[in-house]
Parts: sequence; structure tokens; C-alpha cells
Amino acid sequence: MGGLQRFEQRLEQMISGAFARTFRSAVQPVEISAALAREVDNSAQILSRDRRLVPNDFHVELSAPDHERLSALGGTLRSELLGQLKDHAAAQSYVFTGPVDLTFDVADDLTVGRFRVRSQTLSRVSQPGPEITDTQVRRAPAYLEVNGERLPLAAPGVVVGRGNDADLRVNDPGVSRRHVEVRVVSDSAGDRISVHDLGSTNGVLVNGKRVENAAVADGAEIRIGNTTLTLHQRQD
Repeated sequence: MGGLQRFEQRLEQMISGAFARTFRSAVQPVEISAALAREVDNSAQILSRDRRLVPNDFHVELSAPDHERLSALGGTLRSELLGQLKDHAAAQSYVFTGPVDLTFDVADDLTVGRFRVRSQTLSRVSQPGPEITDTQVRRAPAYLEVNGERLPLAAPGVVVGRGNDADLRVNDPGVSRRHVEVRVVSDSAGDRISVHDLGSTNGVLVNGKRVENAAVADGAEIRIGNTTLTLHQRQD
């Protein structure tokens, strides 16, 4: 029995007959499951012969009536869809960049029975030690913004990578264990920031251009693997 068939059977057990009939002219949960599988198939990037990288953050956009009907299922439907997606990824040797998340959103331009799936790659970023406070970020001469997180940057700088010995750890299969060093030099002339590739496999891009060593300024986008770090420098 195929994965979608098993999924349909579980849904039949979850939903009463009267409620299931309301889905006949609306979005079917099994259609969403198939669309999520197509989304990762179409987005897969080759890492190696046996590994392909796929997005890990998914948004299913629905009309207001469909969103209301599906929301009545609570977290059960979300868990079922995520389980199906992870099973499909494992069968295809796909690699997620971090924890897989799925949300349902209302889209005003969609009518009943129509939906779309959007996805993106979000890497989990962490620093060892106590939790970073807003005060630490404000006092730092600069900070790196990664997936909405702000991480203070001060002399002498930080090593960014996937390994446990990196100062800033990025859960991204496309990032080397010690990928890039962001250096900060502070003196009477101010704070100067530069990036240095530490012999990474996939290289470092600054504002879309591959570099080995380069000075960077406020607003610079540093891309490693599938992760973008945006530099914000304090303006005195």
C-alpha cells in the first residue's frame, strides 16, 4: 500500500463522515500532501551523488473557507502532513537544513478548492554560552542577522561553521565545519570588518560575488551554503 493511501485511511479515521463530506468541493488534505512532495522534488539541490538539499519551512496558502475547515482538525493534520513529507524525503535521500515546519495561511486571492505551497530554506543558528540579550546586541559595534536572529559581533570576530568548535554554529549541510571567519578590528579609526574563507568546500559569497578575503560594510550579505548572514554595523 502506498504512502498516500495510508494517509487517506488515517484521515478517514480522524474525520467524521459528515465533516469529510464538506471536503468534496474543497481542498483535500491528500492533495496538500502530494503538493508538498512535489515542492521538495522541484526544489532539491544536489549536495553529492547520494544527498540532495531541500527546503525545511513550508507555507500552505488557502482560501478563508478552506483554512477554517482545515483548522478544525487542529494539530493532527499538520503532524500527518509533516510525517508524510519526512517519509518522502527519506525515501529520496533528501536532506533538510534544519527542523521542518509547516503553517497554514489565508490568501485572499484564492477561491475554495484552490491552494498553493511556498517553501524556503531556514538554517538554525546558535552560539555557545548564555542566551544573547537585546542589550548585548545594541552595545556591540556590529551584529549579524540570520533568519531573523541577531547575533552580536565584536573584536576579534567569530568563526562561522557547522562544527561544534565554531563560534557561530549553522545547521546547514552546505556549510563546512569551519567555513568562514568574520574578523573585527577596532582602533581609533573605528571598527573594520572583513570576511575570510577558511578553505570551505562551497566557498563564500559577498553580495553575490565569490571571495576568499574581503572587507565588508554595513548591509553586506554573506552567503555560505544555503544560509545568508546580513551585516549590520553601528553608525557613530
